[in-house]
Amino acid sequence: MSTYTVSGRFQSRDGDQPFTKDVEAENEDLARERIYTNVGSQHNRKRTQIEIEEVSEA
Repeated sequence: MSTYTVSGRFQSRDGDQPFTKDVEAENEDLARERIYTNVGSQHNRKRTQIEIEEVSEA
């Protein structure tokens, strides 16, 4: 497994909220899926409300 750094933003009441998170995943697509899952559940947001701007291997 590799560590990926994922950055982007999600919609909140106060406007767009930027984030940068590190996740362990087998590939870039799985890293994106983990971010959708984690950010969505923590902040009660749907996938359409989360925008991933960059995924890079750390």
